[in-house]
Parts: sequence; structure tokens; C-alpha cells
Amino acid sequence: MSIDRVREYFKQYGMGDRILEFPVSSATVELAAQALGCEPCRIAKTLSFMVGEEPVLIVMAGDVKIDNAKYKAKFGKKAKMLTMDEVVPLIGHAVGGVCPFAVNEGVSTYLDESLKRFPTVFPACGSSNSAIELNMEELERFSSSKEWIDVTKVI
Repeated sequence: MSIDRVREYFKQYGMGDRILEFPVSSATVELAAQALGCEPCRIAKTLSFMVGEEPVLIVMAGDVKIDNAKYKAKFGKKAKMLTMDEVVPLIGHAVGGVCPFAVNEGVSTYLDESLKRFPTVFPACGSSNSAIELNMEELERFSSSKEWIDVTKVI
């Protein structure tokens, strides 16, 4: 199970006990915000794309979406999200629990600037009913992100 993989990942840093699991779904921004009792914008949603032959994750605030012009300027191509059937084999987590932790080899992760306005955010932890609260330094460190980018706009 994907959450077990993420739990093991965080355990090596002494942070396994910080993963939150809910008795309800947190598979969407709205559901996660309800489960956590926070504003939807503080949910760090992770979207998966294919850039050429490389799977890419972009972690962004819950109140933004991809800005196609910014995305194309950054990656040199139009945004192409992975299909539901591609996500598990390429990323290692199912839709609803996709996160930037304990992903498959060869997946590049980017953090969007939209997250920097918050002291902490809540990314998923590999299942559709989990999250972890991280500050920006922790998010950067534990996601093994390549860099901070600006490829979104407010919904």
C-alpha cells in the first residue's frame, strides 16, 4: 500500500508519527480541507504530468491551477497530465493520494511558488485519506524537489 511506503520514508527521518489519517476521504482539495479543518488553499495538491518521456510532479496550492502559457514557457511543451491508468505505474501512488514522497525512480518533482504564502501546507501521503503538515523547508527537503517554479494562476 502506498501510504505504508510513505510512512517508511518518513520513519527514516523520525517523522512517521506526523502522518495524519482520516476516517473520511481527503482525495480532493475540498475533502482534504474538510478533513483537516483548514482553508482549501493550504492543501498542497500534487498533479502528475508527462514531459517528453519523463513523469513530472508539480506540487501547488489548492486554490490554483496550471497556467498553460507559464507551463509551456517552463517545460517547452503543452501540459499533458497523466491518465488515471498511467499514474500508479509511473508515479507509484494512486490518484487521490498522489504526493511527492516515496515516488518511483525517475520522477522529477517541482514546487510551485503558490505554496510560499503559507507557513505550512498539507500534502497527501500516498492514500486518499492521509496528509502531513510541513513547512516550506520540510516540503522542499522531503519532496526532493528539483526547484521552485511559477506555473500556476488563481482559479
